[in-house]
Amino acid sequence: MEITKRTLAEAWQRTAARHTLLDEVGLPPVTLSHDELEEWAERAEGTADDGLWLLLDEDGTVHGRHGPYREVFATRDLEQALYLIAEAAIRGRGGSLEEVAGALDLIDPAWGRRFRSGGLDDTGTVEACGRDPLEGLAWMAGSWREQDPYTTLAFFRAAPGQVIDPERLALLYGADPAQVAAGTRLKDLKAVDGGRVHWDRAWESCCFGQAGGWTFLLHHDTPPGSFADKEAYAALGIKESVWLSATSAKAIYTFDYVRDGRRVSDDDHGMLELIWYERGRAPYLRGGELDFLNRALRRAELDHPELSSTFELYFHALEESLGLRLPRRDFAEGEVRAAYWAGA
Repeated sequence: MEITKRTLAEAWQRTAARHTLLDEVGLPPVTLSHDELEEWAERAEGTADDGLWLLLDEDGTVHGRHGPYREVFATRDLEQALYLIAEAAIRGRGGSLEEVAGALDLIDPAWGRRFRSGGLDDTGTVEACGRDPLEGLAWMAGSWREQDPYTTLAFFRAAPGQVIDPERLALLYGADPAQVAAGTRLKDLKAVDGGRVHWDRAWESCCFGQAGGWTFLLHHDTPPGSFADKEAYAALGIKESVWLSATSAKAIYTFDYVRDGRRVSDDDHGMLELIWYERGRAPYLRGGELDFLNRALRRAELDHPELSSTFELYFHALEESLGLRLPRRDFAEGEVRAAYWAGA
């Protein structure tokens, strides 16, 4: 059945009437054009109505928006639309995520399972984590937010069964060949003159290695001439890459995922800012290309309510969903491979 403004309103009225938890919860504003949506947003700015709006296309697609531009879901399934409206309403009342899940359980057990899964259905729920997330990738989230140890965390993965050589990758980026050949470690760079030299030159250095099936390269600015040998770079066989970039002075933190030469994203905004992520609210389009990360984030939120930092939750979700790792002990003990840029 094609969704119209009338069918949506009637379906929501029936749903709300059956459940006391939805008493007095009205249908969010339904607009029929982008111009109308912007008018609603302007009128509601700074009021209690500045939450979820709906944009209904002629083909019956319901778009959920937070503000006139940020799309959070798009569906032609009426039941999905009703669930997403109810989820936003219950979550908007506050409380822990378990309390939100419990309330949705009372409305419909399938809705509670769906909320816990983080997806658009109640499948895909995974076992609880059961371990300390700060022993995984999340250990670096706090310092990275302050640009320590590096502003850019880059990860590269080849096809299954193949490995990207971290030394070759570092050399193509511009690492000093003599230091790479010598097996220089981070502790070696820091040992010169009591670490004062490295303190001055840290922006000219990089760290590299392998963990969790990924080859990593951490750095600040890359030198001119990197990737000059494009054939050699292509020969590395990179199939996936993940880039996390921090510019703390401007509060810009971005996530960029490229697979088979194509950015994985549901919009045309380019790299995605981590600052968009709020606990309990999926940062990416529900059911979209990055929905796997929405699901991993919900699991992280439910498994680790003790984590106060959204950056730690986000890093843990990246570890769980994509397998990203960084060797904490190697960094702590200075054993990670390192080099300065050649000619720096």
